[in-house]
Amino acid sequence: MIASLVPAKELLETVVASVIAGLGVTFAFSMAIWGVARFADLSRGERPLAAAGAAIVAGLGLASVGAALVFGIVVMTSG
Repeated sequence: MIASLVPAKELLETVVASVIAGLGVTFAFSMAIWGVARFADLSRGERPLAAAGAAIVAGLGLASVGAALVFGIVVMTSG
């Protein structure tokens, strides 16, 4: 009876998409945390070039999380 209410293919697509999105956002946020921590360590150690690289990694991680957040809101409100 439930199979007629929720098609299995759409349910599987939803589960797969949520797992991929969950892992992707978690990875991006962990890269942001890593970048901030490395930036702090490297800037105290007077390594400005490496610190800048770590800051770029942190910025890209935060930008990825923000993009995923906006994408999720757009998808939820569009349909």
